[in-house]
Amino acid sequence: MVQSIARVKHIRVTPQKARRVVDMIRGKQAQEALAILKFAPQSASEPVYKLVASAIANARVKADASNAFLDEQDLVIRRAYVDEGTTLKRFQPRAQGRAFRINKRTSHITVELATPDELGGSK
Repeated sequence: MVQSIARVKHIRVTPQKARRVVDMIRGKQAQEALAILKFAPQSASEPVYKLVASAIANARVKADASNAFLDEQDLVIRRAYVDEGTTLKRFQPRAQGRAFRINKRTSHITVELATPDELGGSK
């Protein structure tokens, strides 16, 4: 019945590290995902936590706008994925006048929430 999407772009976390965190929460209930992310030791868990909380708030606003009942306990993470963002290229001086390139990678993270009745119809 209710579906919501939240995206964050240009987060200064490498996509490989962000995917480790997103893989932990994919398919779980939204409230359970928040609990997992709150205590996860990875640095990428903080922006993903904020993103899931934002997706829950988006679902609440969408439900209020359409006068639909929404129980936040029912929301499930339908899709969650990480795409590679722009790479900041920096140079570090090395011996004999050479330069060593440092790639500072960024991520685009997307989380989609849905209620269980939406999940059944999409498969």
